[in-house]
Amino acid sequence: MPAGMSWPSYLKMAVASLLAMCASAQVVHSYYRPDLTRPENAPKPGELKTELLGLKERQHKPQVAEQ
Repeated sequence: MPAGMSWPSYLKMAVASLLAMCASAQVVHSYYRPDLTRPENAPKPGELKTELLGLKERQHKPQVAEQ
């Protein structure tokens, strides 16, 4: 095995890494809460407004993407 590790310890490390990656992806996904709805018409360049929904209560001005 790589780095002279035994199979059981290598598999434990791989499973732990996979679980940590999935857990952190879930935390980031729940924090940013992406809007997964698709608009009927795509926005024109410069019209796309992005906002962080977790901070919406504190900050009411959406940011405008510049291109």
